[in-house]
Amino acid sequence: MGRHQWIANAGRRKTLGSGHRKEEHVLSILIPGFGSLTLDHLVLDYNGTLAVDGVLVPGVKEALNTLSETIAVHVVTADTFGLAAEGLQGVNCKLTVLEKGSQDQAKADFVNRLGPDRTVSIGNGRNDALMLSASGLGIVVILAEGACSVSLNAADVVCTDIIHALDLLMHPLRLTATLRS
Repeated sequence: MGRHQWIANAGRRKTLGSGHRKEEHVLSILIPGFGSLTLDHLVLDYNGTLAVDGVLVPGVKEALNTLSETIAVHVVTADTFGLAAEGLQGVNCKLTVLEKGSQDQAKADFVNRLGPDRTVSIGNGRNDALMLSASGLGIVVILAEGACSVSLNAADVVCTDIIHALDLLMHPLRLTATLRS
């Protein structure tokens, strides 16, 4: 599938006997007309989502580190500019750089292995659409790179700023205001 690398130690993970890990959920919210969300994993694209031209957007490192205290943060990327590992130094996340070919399916498979109903995904590109659709909550962001219309249609929420998208997870009543019927 791709290369995996822990960028920094996420302090919320606990090792149990036999090396098994127990993950705690971060977000439980009932949204009238949408349903109940209990989310353990945050899966993000890198370029166009967390970074512009390979450079991490200001404020993203701090927001991801705050979120990583209660949710497992995963960055799954094609790494177009080859700068993801460098850009994510000091961020509590697991980086997966995908091999060429079928990256859209590889991202969806990644979410499905984590448990799609317990995953929130954030992306912008065409290769993020299946991941956004598979996730319990899909958020598309529109930064300088733009967003693919297929991904826009696959998402539950659209944000024009990655910090605003991450803030939705830190202030979940904003999700209620956006998604309730």
